[in-house]
Amino acid sequence: MPHNLFSLFSQPLKPPLFEPGEPRFWDDPHISKSMLEAHLNQTHDGASRRNAEIEKTIRHLITSGFLKTGDQVLDLGCGPGLYSSKLCFEGMKVTGIDLSRRSIDYARAQAERDGQNIDYIYTDFFNIDYKETFDAVLQVYGEICTFSDEKRDLLLNLVHRALKDNGIFIFDVSTRELRMREGLKNRWYFSEGGFWRPGKHLVLEEGFDYPENDTWLNQYIIVDEDGTVKVYRLWLHDYSFETISQTLENNGFRVEKAWNNLSGELYQKGGDWIAIAAKKV
Repeated sequence: MPHNLFSLFSQPLKPPLFEPGEPRFWDDPHISKSMLEAHLNQTHDGASRRNAEIEKTIRHLITSGFLKTGDQVLDLGCGPGLYSSKLCFEGMKVTGIDLSRRSIDYARAQAERDGQNIDYIYTDFFNIDYKETFDAVLQVYGEICTFSDEKRDLLLNLVHRALKDNGIFIFDVSTRELRMREGLKNRWYFSEGGFWRPGKHLVLEEGFDYPENDTWLNQYIIVDEDGTVKVYRLWLHDYSFETISQTLENNGFRVEKAWNNLSGELYQKGGDWIAIAAKKV
């Protein structure tokens, strides 16, 4: 990890696949504040989908029978509790897990304000150790795409173990179509203070494509006023219906239903997203 401006020149032009960046992102004191603001912002879908879409998602999953009153639900990567709180209002018993202390603190405060009994846990969800506890596990907005194959399979193993017999894993993945439409970013800019830092800093943003692995990297190099350099990497492994179905089958799941999004739009090939309800088998 680079520590000063001169070390920038020792960085590879194209990082090896799933090379980690700065480890402290979700729980960074300033970035976590920016992320919480993005989660709650109703003008864009930058960190979370907006409330209207979240409500449509919950309603669709209930009417389609994949979630029901009384279910024990695990919300992985729950953020500030936008889905967890709505599931609780529908009579479900919810556990929410997130790696951002700021988001968990916000979620707990909201639950207390609304008189909701939601078990919010501040931890890395790779640390979970549940066994046949939940009727459903929810993980939204393509978070599973951010992991290497090895970490993804570890996560699927943990989810499989946490689910009761015939339990349902509900999640969504991005597709190659979305990535090609968004395109590679390559720009730099100076900021007086913003998402990455409260004070002056330089942002070098670059995208890399790994087509043989259906993987994409958005890399952000942040140079502080004192010359300190940190590299943040967001890896995105995209899927087709065929590849996510095979991945699930290899890890003890069977696809029960697929949509273009979690609010229930009928699945058609070529969309930006694939939403899945997979049963533990």
